[in-house]
Amino acid sequence: MNIELDVHTHTIASGHAFSTLQEMAKAASDKGLKLLGITEHSSSIPGSCNPIYFRNLHVVPRQMYGIELLLGAEINILDTNGNIDMDEFYLKMLDIRIAGIHSLCYTRGTIEENTQGMINVISNPYINIISHPGDGTAKLYFEPLVLASKENHTLLEINNSSLKPCRNKPDARNNNIEILCLCKKHEVPVILGSDAHISFDIATYDYALELIKETGFPEKLIMNTDVKRFKQYIGL
Repeated sequence: MNIELDVHTHTIASGHAFSTLQEMAKAASDKGLKLLGITEHSSSIPGSCNPIYFRNLHVVPRQMYGIELLLGAEINILDTNGNIDMDEFYLKMLDIRIAGIHSLCYTRGTIEENTQGMINVISNPYINIISHPGDGTAKLYFEPLVLASKENHTLLEINNSSLKPCRNKPDARNNNIEILCLCKKHEVPVILGSDAHISFDIATYDYALELIKETGFPEKLIMNTDVKRFKQYIGL
């Protein structure tokens, strides 16, 4: 499989990652990518970016070491209403917007409530990608999410990092298999995310690709293989 992009990565600006923006861009170039997304955690994650960081993204070149950069955020979903921790003023300044549930700042509800909140986020016109929906942090019904993803052109991510045994997420494997099977059934594309917190992990999809193979998921529905198709799908 020819991988052209990875759009879920973090630099030292996120507070718990270990490479600079330029180190990440150089590593992506060395790996032969055409597009790299750098999506720092928004402010509800301890030690992460103050909103002024996102306000100043205009100073960073969007071409570096022969690749294109998309600079954005991994925004926190806060509750079952689908509230997020970034307002429209800052959302408009981002090239790409990922939203996800993190245990440090999410107020859980019932599985029905969690699912409805996630649907509300998927329906938010600013949000392009849902990060690690299958990692098990919140209980969710996946078929409604897949159908909402199809309707809104908001991609569901198959997150490689959450599948690593060291992350100790026991539900992640089965949840991601279920998401892939439902997306295959409904012909809904997905995106693979490395969630790299160090340059060496950029475009590392080993665990995710095992599930792709196991489920017979069609390559044509994987958005990492074609930059133009990816950008058109999410409306960039």
